[in-house]
Amino acid sequence: MQIREFTASDLEAVYRLLAANGWSHRIPDEAYLAKLIAASQHAWVAVLDGEIAGFARALTDGLSNGYLSMVVVAAPFRGRGIGRALVEHIVGAEDNVTWVLRAGREGAPAFFAKLGFVHSTLAMERPRRAAY
Repeated sequence: MQIREFTASDLEAVYRLLAANGWSHRIPDEAYLAKLIAASQHAWVAVLDGEIAGFARALTDGLSNGYLSMVVVAAPFRGRGIGRALVEHIVGAEDNVTWVLRAGREGAPAFFAKLGFVHSTLAMERPRRAAY
């Protein structure tokens, strides 16, 4: 497995990965995905057997706070450490940063707990009001 930075040539494959794994309601098309990635400090892909098997993106000031926005692994590749490798690649580089995320998908709380994330009672959110 190779973890590498997202490149523009990955856009179509990453969009297909997201659409096939429950993100189509949030990512309407490749152009929107490109805008999200351009606004992120971290965007990484996991490549396995020449195929993009996972994707993660995050936003951070690199000093104090970070938000892990997406961690997606294609269903056939789950359970092989791909999600862990993507998360560790992003958050492991910045030990001084407090990372937050939304863990509402099935299995997400248990997965992220294994990576050192803990339930927080300090966070608040203002939900989005528009679809995109």
